[in-house]
Amino acid sequence: MTFLEIFQYGFLLRALVAGSLIAALCAVLGVFLVLRRLSLIGDGLAHVTFGSVALALFLRFQSVYATAAAIPAVLLAALGILKLAERARIYGDAAIGIVSSLGIATGIMLASMAGGFNVDLFSYLFGNILSISPFELGQTAVLFVVVCLTVILFYHDLFAITFDEELARTSGIRVDRINAVLVLLTALTVVLAMKVVGIMLISALLILPAVTSLQVARGFRTAIALAVLLGVLSVVGGIVISFLANLPAGATIILVNFTLFLVSFGLRKLRK
Repeated sequence: MTFLEIFQYGFLLRALVAGSLIAALCAVLGVFLVLRRLSLIGDGLAHVTFGSVALALFLRFQSVYATAAAIPAVLLAALGILKLAERARIYGDAAIGIVSSLGIATGIMLASMAGGFNVDLFSYLFGNILSISPFELGQTAVLFVVVCLTVILFYHDLFAITFDEELARTSGIRVDRINAVLVLLTALTVVLAMKVVGIMLISALLILPAVTSLQVARGFRTAIALAVLLGVLSVVGGIVISFLANLPAGATIILVNFTLFLVSFGLRKLRK
C-alpha cells in the first residue's frame, strides 16, 4: 500500500479531519492553559469524562451518542472546579484533584456494576480515532466552530488574564466570567479529544503542542499559530504512521508530539 492509497478509506479521512480539528482546538486552548499553569485541568476533566461515559454506557446509550451524553456532566465539573477554588479556598490543583478523583471513582464503580469494562469503554480510555462515525465528525465540526468563535470573541480578555489577572480585574474585565469561558471551552475540547488519543492521554494533547511552540515562538499570536500547526501535524503524522505500522493511533500521536517537542527544544538550545 502506497502513502496516497490510504486516503481512499472513508474512515481514515474522517479520522484525519476530526483529529485535525480537535488538535487545533487543543493547541489554542493549551497555550492559554499552560501560561496560566492550568494545564492539568485537562487531565482532571478527562477523568470526569470517563465517569460520564461509563454512566452513559451503563444506561445503555449507544456508544455513538456517549460523547454527547458526557458533555453536560463535564461542563458542570469544569464549573465545579472553579467554584471549589473560589469558595472553598482550595488551590486550583487541589480542586482539580478532588473533581478528578470523584470522576474516576464514579466511572470504576459504574463499570463494576455493569459487569466490567467492555470494548466501548476501553475505546474511550485509550482512544480509537479510526472508529469515528459521521455523526461524531459532524459533532466535532459544530463544536469546533463554537469554540473558535468564542475564543475570537473573548480573545483580548483571555490575553489579559493570561499575563496579569489582577491588572485585568482592575481594568474592568470580568475575570470570573472569562475563567468560566476558558474552562468550559476546555471541557468541550476534552470530550471531543477522548476519541482521538483516549481519556488517559488527553492532557498530553493539550500540553505538548503548546509547550513545543513556546520553545521557539517570539510572540503570543505566533505561539498560538505554531501550536496549531504542530498539533495538526502530529495528529496527521500519528494517524498515518499508526495505520501503516499497525500501531495504536492515540499513543503514536503523543509520541510524534513529544518528538516535535524534543526537536524544538534542541533548536532553542542551538539558537542560544
